[in-house]
Amino acid sequence: MQLGMIGLGRMGGNIVRRLMNNGHTAVVYDKDARAVAGLAGEGATGADTLEDFVAKLDKPRTAWVMLPAGKITEATIEALAKLMQPGDVIIDGGNTFWQDDVRRGAALKAKGLHYLDVGTSGGVWGIERGYCMMIGGDKAVVDRLDPIFKTLAPGVGDIPPTSGREGRDPRVEQGYIHAGPSGAGHFVKMIHNGIEYGLMQAYAEGFDILKNANIEALPPEHRFAFDIADIAEVWRRGSVIPSWLLDLTSSALAENQTLENYSGFVEDSGEGRWTVNAAIDEAVPAEVLTAALYARFRSRKDHTFAEKILSAMRAGFGGHKEPPKKPDTKA
Repeated sequence: MQLGMIGLGRMGGNIVRRLMNNGHTAVVYDKDARAVAGLAGEGATGADTLEDFVAKLDKPRTAWVMLPAGKITEATIEALAKLMQPGDVIIDGGNTFWQDDVRRGAALKAKGLHYLDVGTSGGVWGIERGYCMMIGGDKAVVDRLDPIFKTLAPGVGDIPPTSGREGRDPRVEQGYIHAGPSGAGHFVKMIHNGIEYGLMQAYAEGFDILKNANIEALPPEHRFAFDIADIAEVWRRGSVIPSWLLDLTSSALAENQTLENYSGFVEDSGEGRWTVNAAIDEAVPAEVLTAALYARFRSRKDHTFAEKILSAMRAGFGGHKEPPKKPDTKA
């Protein structure tokens, strides 16, 4: 099956590669001509302009937009809508605010176009591990594009089946789900990322306590000089708190136990804020997720070892880099 991809960054480019590695074809476009040329050299069909991109897609066309949420995604989808024809599909796979999806879905439907919002998790490792996808939109369109989603998904792997799931949608066990109508995919991904904030913060604070268990303020008999890299590693094996995030933490600590290569300045990409806002709208208490978000705000003013742990995990799963250090302007 053919897919068009707009945006060839950390995830867009690897989504295309995973598809091509498994027999699909791709048309690609990016403002960076070097990114287009690179994927064209690997077998994709490159496009010089958005018009050229649409012209090279087979009908009914499917165009996946993988750009940062916000104005650039909005403008790109608006431009695509003017070039595409009834029956064509536009997919937004970025971390878009779900209410924007509801609005877009209705506007594009009025033009005869289909719209899917695909919350995509997998980071820079998705090309190898596969992508967990949470999809919103019309079921018939999702079903028609199933070969694309099935290829991108991680598959069952070595995870044992869950007892009692007989008769349910088997796609879920492959790592992708049709979550509901427009907006549902990104709503589920928003909560996924909110939970991610909380999990990361729990690991970060725990390792910070371990690191400080040898401070002079403690009585000598209460001090412990822990090897936190070894503790991270042993927790990966048979404990009740293993995860990919712990895997990434263990790897980062094995490389540099002080994490001095990180400042601890932790960005938030929006989903945590939206998750907290949703909790407020629903009157759902979300103390852990809210505190984790606020901890990121504080990290930009006063860094701790916990924030370095967070930075290390973000670099591990998503290739997120800390912003450059600002010069000290204090007198």
